[in-house]
Amino acid sequence: MEHKDHRKLLRYRWFIFATLAFAYFFVYFHRLSLSVVAEELAKEFGTSAGALGFLGSVYFYCYAFMQFPAGLLSDTIGPRKAVSAFTVVAAVGSVLFGVAPNLTTAFAGRFLVGLGAAMVFIPTMKILSQWYRPIEFASVSGILNAVGGMGILAATWLLARLTTAFGWRLSFEFIGGISLIIAVLVWVVVRDRPEAKGWKPLTVAPAGPKTTENPARTPSLRQGIGHVLASSQFWLFSLWSFVNYGIFFGFGALWSGPYLMHVYGMSREQAGSVLSLIAWGMIFGSPALGLLSDRVLASRKKPLMACALAMTLELGFLRLFPSGLPTWALMLFFLLFSISSSSTVVVAFTAVKELFPIEIAGTALGSLNLFPFLGGAVAMPLLGWILDLRSGASKAFGYPLEAYTTLLSCLFFSSLVVLTATFFMRETYRD
Repeated sequence: MEHKDHRKLLRYRWFIFATLAFAYFFVYFHRLSLSVVAEELAKEFGTSAGALGFLGSVYFYCYAFMQFPAGLLSDTIGPRKAVSAFTVVAAVGSVLFGVAPNLTTAFAGRFLVGLGAAMVFIPTMKILSQWYRPIEFASVSGILNAVGGMGILAATWLLARLTTAFGWRLSFEFIGGISLIIAVLVWVVVRDRPEAKGWKPLTVAPAGPKTTENPARTPSLRQGIGHVLASSQFWLFSLWSFVNYGIFFGFGALWSGPYLMHVYGMSREQAGSVLSLIAWGMIFGSPALGLLSDRVLASRKKPLMACALAMTLELGFLRLFPSGLPTWALMLFFLLFSISSSSTVVVAFTAVKELFPIEIAGTALGSLNLFPFLGGAVAMPLLGWILDLRSGASKAFGYPLEAYTTLLSCLFFSSLVVLTATFFMRETYRD
């Protein structure tokens, strides 16, 4: 590669990264957006907590079941086309959600949002792998994850202010318009690989890291899936992912907002400010846990155990003191809750990658990535059903402290399952 072209490539790839990161920002935005507007939605549609939980879970069902198609479409039509087309789908879904005259239409809009958002992460990873060297990839991925955290911050803080100023309907219509602009930018700016711009590849394919296996040949897709599904450790991590992220998404992404507004009497803006600590926990916690695992503890199991124990203690504390805490204590809780439940994905997915030969690591991670979102899809309506059950037959959306106390008890006992699973995990760290 000529030196001039090389400089152009190094500059242009950051335009590609910024465009894709902007799309990924809205993936996380949509993921947690219902938490702040949950009360408004319930009043608008006159629905129960259980139905509202199902509305929130639609995104997660779509995201979970689109993980395998996401890889397939990236390989067939190309990742740039996949991100562009499905970001349009998400934009249409957001607008439809904003204009929904009834709950059925709102479900349809949320379905399209989940369908479109599910097709951003995997194609983005494939594109970035072509534009960044292997020694740069982890750092770039970390920045991308931080952008996702900024999406959470916008969903919990900025959306609360937009909703107050313009109403939740116009806010989601506006988000749909921005998403459409992003889709156009992806199509215009992004290219699948440097060759599409007339440049030579940045680097040759590197040799994979050393493994304990002897890969005489690349296994077929069927063989790789069979190997992964036959591993008891894979199912242990799957159980951990399902329950851990059921707690995080079920409470952090939906019912934490109503909890703060009903139990503490907070306004939407006040609740959004407290919940913004979830984003900061992800932004700072993910790189910190990765560094702790790689450089300090030299372990995957130890940080996972420590985070599970911390989450259990946090939820136990909130169960004992469900009301009357000062605002600073609530902010500290959600910061630590985010780190101990969400930021752990950095360590957990690294551990699963190290469980298997490098040839099927992608299959293992893709399979595992189903379970966090299935956990969220199950937890959202289940927790809503618990609130309905403990609140009697009343349709009014204003759940009593006793209902949230029961909800917190369920979260606490679920965290014990997460903690127990970490004791049986195999240490995968290798120098």
